[in-house]
Amino acid sequence: MSSRRKNDDYLQIIRSLSDRLVEAQTPIRVLDAVKWDDSIRDGFFAGGFRKLPAVDRAYYESRPLSFDSVAKKQEFQVIERDITRQLGQFNPVGQIMRRMCREYRMVIRMLEARGTADFGLISEELYGAASDAFHAGDPTLADLGLMLSDYLNNIADRGDLKDEPKNLAASDAVSMLQDRLNRVFGEEESVIRVFESDGIVADAAAGADYIKIRRDAMFNARDVRALEVHEGLVHVGTTLNGLNQPICTFLAKGPPSSTVTQEGLAILMEVIAFASYPTRLRKLTNRTRAIHMAEQGAHFLEIFDFFRDQGYSAEDSYGNTSRVFRGSTPEGMPFTKDLSYLKGFILIYNYIQLAVRKGKLEQIPLLFCGKTTLEDMRILRQLVDQGVVVPPKYLPEQFRDLNALSAWMCFSNFLNHLSLDRIEADYANIL
Repeated sequence: MSSRRKNDDYLQIIRSLSDRLVEAQTPIRVLDAVKWDDSIRDGFFAGGFRKLPAVDRAYYESRPLSFDSVAKKQEFQVIERDITRQLGQFNPVGQIMRRMCREYRMVIRMLEARGTADFGLISEELYGAASDAFHAGDPTLADLGLMLSDYLNNIADRGDLKDEPKNLAASDAVSMLQDRLNRVFGEEESVIRVFESDGIVADAAAGADYIKIRRDAMFNARDVRALEVHEGLVHVGTTLNGLNQPICTFLAKGPPSSTVTQEGLAILMEVIAFASYPTRLRKLTNRTRAIHMAEQGAHFLEIFDFFRDQGYSAEDSYGNTSRVFRGSTPEGMPFTKDLSYLKGFILIYNYIQLAVRKGKLEQIPLLFCGKTTLEDMRILRQLVDQGVVVPPKYLPEQFRDLNALSAWMCFSNFLNHLSLDRIEADYANIL
């Protein structure tokens, strides 16, 4: 058999296993499985915000999963076995796909444990905990949340940083966002649809080729810009790049490990595109602080009051607090997915900074190949060189031309060596 025929057969094996993995995960919808319905909110408000929401193990049992969890776990086990049998123990693509199989089985175990203590424990294993350190001796995510809150408090009363009024209805935001994304991705391809939806908790949510905007939410122009960058350029863009993969189709779908990379990349893009702002950052820090409070034993009412003290309305405070406890119970351990934003930002920033320091700029755009995970980046570089993975088709301009980003990171690498405490003392007489 010719070497070309062998290579074609090898790529076909990868594609077949990849397609099986994509097909197997299709019915798993984590956020749909853990969210609380409107009756829970209505009951909480009817009780004057003083009674814990009526959510327990039985509540989740009344809302069964949309798939047979036992059979689905077995399906992933069989796929993992076949990956090893057909590709070998140390094949790089096989290593990525086997890890995905294990993650999806863990996700199913977490969903089976809704309303129990195991749910929170598995969530921490998948998404991390607020008390996790980035490195030995370094601050934790909880420390980062408090630090950022202090900084934000120092500028909170400045009139020139006040948010513009939210005078854009969802329909207006849809129209503006659709126009912006058409210019970015190409209107003739109609690759992305933006539309209103009643079925989401957040203000917006991205799918494979669409962005849903919550019908009853209000926006301003800055919000729309942030959605363009966060949901459009990153979440939808990486999905489209994954769908563009001829062999490794699994890159279009992301397990929890890719959530940290995805959300970190989205927040980084907001920052370098000047699309973020203090109110948005405060939202992320408050979610991190709330998760840490729940990890320390705080229940729903205590965290609801925390958000009220931060100036949120009762409706927004309920929404933020329910994000913390969805999948769990109002007195249980938190669902830690919302840690992905700040955690991912730090990890992605450090990765890019190190890539510049080591002169490996070619590694940076590969973050957009699909739903990638940081631990797979070296393997992805090899797969691109081998032609098994194609480079990303859709890239934000900040990553198409790395000149400015590289210059920024060069300065940043140097500034990291300076002592901020010493600088603060030296500048005391001039600031």
